[in-house]
Amino acid sequence: MKLRSIRSRLLLWLISSVLITTLVVGYLTARLTWSGFNNVRNMGLEQIAQTVMRHDEAAPAQPSAPLPSTALADDDLDQFVSQIWEHSGQLVYSSLADIGPPLQSPGHHIVTWQGQSWRVYTQAHDRRIVQVAVTTKIRRQHFYSLTPWLLVPLVLLVLVLAVLTSTGVDRVLLPLEQLRSDIARSNPEGLQPIDTSGLPAEVAPLADTLNQLLARIEHMLNHQRRFLADAAHELNTPLAVVKLQAQLVRRAKPGEWDIALDQLDAGIERASRLSFQLLQLARLEPEGQTAQLQALRLDDLLREAVAGFSARAEQQGSDLGLVHADPVVLIGDPHALRTLVDNLIGNALTHNPGPVRIDVGLHTEGAHAVLEVSDNGSGIAPEDRARVLERFVRLSPGDGKGSGLGLSIVGEIAALHGGTVALDDAPGGGLTVRVRLPLAEARPAPRTA
Repeated sequence: MKLRSIRSRLLLWLISSVLITTLVVGYLTARLTWSGFNNVRNMGLEQIAQTVMRHDEAAPAQPSAPLPSTALADDDLDQFVSQIWEHSGQLVYSSLADIGPPLQSPGHHIVTWQGQSWRVYTQAHDRRIVQVAVTTKIRRQHFYSLTPWLLVPLVLLVLVLAVLTSTGVDRVLLPLEQLRSDIARSNPEGLQPIDTSGLPAEVAPLADTLNQLLARIEHMLNHQRRFLADAAHELNTPLAVVKLQAQLVRRAKPGEWDIALDQLDAGIERASRLSFQLLQLARLEPEGQTAQLQALRLDDLLREAVAGFSARAEQQGSDLGLVHADPVVLIGDPHALRTLVDNLIGNALTHNPGPVRIDVGLHTEGAHAVLEVSDNGSGIAPEDRARVLERFVRLSPGDGKGSGLGLSIVGEIAALHGGTVALDDAPGGGLTVRVRLPLAEARPAPRTA
């Protein structure tokens, strides 16, 4: 199972580091202690050799004679062996009869004798040579008896460091726990920023980023609330009109049915158009954008849109035409850009009383494509042009035309593609809507929420 807890990972790394360090330190300590232990025991051999030498010098001289040989007993291997030799190499004295390594040169030696490893110290003086020896086995046994006292501090060190490490990790991660608690207490109805005072330098940037995210979410939620409130308000009127007109159809006499049904159709058409535009606007929200950007020919898209509205324009008696279209390649969402063009042409047909002339044009200016839709209708006063780009703004709310969303949708789509929308007077009177969109090679990064 993978460790996904920061605390568990920290404890694993820290305690593992402590254990590895303890093993290394323990090994080095054992080596140094063994070396020091040997040095002390070697000094002990030297002291024993000096004592034997002083005793030999104080004893009266005796004729040298070889000592009798005896069998090597196992218990003898656990004893110090002191020997006195003549310079000629004859053994004069041994603390255990015929037991001990052969004579060595002066100094410390490690020799093997009768299958055992011996530590030997040899010291010469004028009269004789003194040699003291002890088995390496007994020296190791004495050292091993000290090992538990060496391990106790290391074990205590590991336990204390483990407790301190666990406590330290808990205290270090406390700001993260506090941050989690603050986020858990956040209310979606009113997101409050997280208090970053007192947070460590490593956690404070995370809290600041979360605050930025919370601010964007709060803005998005407020935007959605306003959108839903406006949508409910705007849908209420056409639906009420449809309901009233349906009641009038029931009450109408047979000769009045055609007029009543035409009025009902008009009300349904308006409610349907409003619902469609609300759906378009919802799709343009940052959280609802699923735009599939691709290279496209904007001039081909304009030709399709003009052809699609030609029948409606002809029925209305208006003159709709594509006056000029440069070949233009954009990186964009074909569906969204078609919606932009449809809204511009549809607004020109809807909001102008009587037949009008509508000219659609496309050309390039530097790194931008400029789409223009001009009509010779009533136009929009300069002081109202900024307002009509807002949602649900209708300059003539009593005429029953439009929903106040067409130009707002145009602005959203243009912004999504890194472009701008401007309203101006048409050359012969009326209104020109000009949309500037960056060409494929100059398109900026997509807009984010």
